[in-house]
Amino acid sequence: MELVTGVFKNTLDDKGRLSLPAKLRAGLPGNLLVLTQGVDRCLWLFLPERWQALSEKLLSSTSLFHQQARIIQRRIIAPAQEVEIDKAGRIAIPGSLREYAALSKDCMVLGITRRLEIWDASTYNNWLDATEADFTSASEALDIQNL
Repeated sequence: MELVTGVFKNTLDDKGRLSLPAKLRAGLPGNLLVLTQGVDRCLWLFLPERWQALSEKLLSSTSLFHQQARIIQRRIIAPAQEVEIDKAGRIAIPGSLREYAALSKDCMVLGITRRLEIWDASTYNNWLDATEADFTSASEALDIQNL
């Protein structure tokens, strides 16, 4: 099962819970997900089997004796936590992960096929502005023909 795409604005409640958009929840095979730190100060949310494959690949392709490998393991694998979708369609985001992503009340949830990203709304908008030139260059570099 693949997650779907879309960009959704949502709010974090006082208890640190975030409602996942119904469109994103609709195709989920269960109510358990894995949440961890992502790159760019956002959070990544995976289906358990997708997380298992990613974490195994990260561990098998890196060495405990290489500094860069330990950084990746500590930043992505160590903070990962299982979260359950409650009956209201919410997940409780642990305090350490809320702090990492600087989540405030307004959040953005991005569906990127194989993962979801959770961003603080202002951080996401700043990131969009800051990467506009890079986006243009990256788009041109793809050089996709015949669409």
